[in-house]
Amino acid sequence: MAFHGWKQFLFLGRQNAFAKAWRSRKGSPSLGWKRCCHWSAGKSLDPEMRAFLEENTEITSSGNLTPEIQLRLLTPRCRFWHEKLDLWPYGDPFWAIYWPGGQALSRYILDNPCVVKGRSVLDLGSGCGATAIAAVMSGASQVLANDIDPIAGMAMILNCELNHLNPFPITIKNIINSEVGNWDLIVLGDMFYDEQLADGLHHWLRKCIRIRQTKVLIGDPGRHEFLRHRIHSQLHKIVEYSLPESTRQENNGLTSSIVWSYQPSNSLESC
Repeated sequence: MAFHGWKQFLFLGRQNAFAKAWRSRKGSPSLGWKRCCHWSAGKSLDPEMRAFLEENTEITSSGNLTPEIQLRLLTPRCRFWHEKLDLWPYGDPFWAIYWPGGQALSRYILDNPCVVKGRSVLDLGSGCGATAIAAVMSGASQVLANDIDPIAGMAMILNCELNHLNPFPITIKNIINSEVGNWDLIVLGDMFYDEQLADGLHHWLRKCIRIRQTKVLIGDPGRHEFLRHRIHSQLHKIVEYSLPESTRQENNGLTSSIVWSYQPSNSLESC
């Protein structure tokens, strides 16, 4: 199966494998800014892994909502776009796709830097790291990127280099249901595709808001699983972006992506 075909298959339902991975990694009892970091500024990559990622991804800034950000992604010009999936030597490369919810979040932060400026930001399920990069570019005081795939962490370091940024702290622990950290803002995109994972997110995000008054922004292009989940009734629509044609084609024709605020008892404050 070519990677492009795998990508369509993933969009239609294979996300369960990723959801199970999130559920299988238990949250640690305490996740502060320093202790949870698997990588941090100055951390070097294994030369062989760096070479593999550089050889099998393409640097691109086109076909998405944020041309200001360069990313290493799997594209039709990459070998594994066409190779059989079982030849890819690591876990499924979710990080190598710039999903539409993440695109919307990144675009919104770049257009509205006051949302993150001087604030601590957690990018949950960071993937390629684009939204964390947007937060750094927009003046966030601290950024922590979280993804359970260690290869995603390595790819984020490369993407920071591409954008002339020092790598931000990265954790590969499953922090859902862990102790609430002292973040001003949590951003997450494209994560409400599995009911059990969505329930866990809903509970934990609500806890963050209740204990720390954390603000939460969610990016999603309107997937069925997200729209039908009970969290949807507690969201406030902030902005909707029309997706570029290439992103539409790669996501079964979804035409737009929305940034939502989840603040059950408070409206989103203006910048």
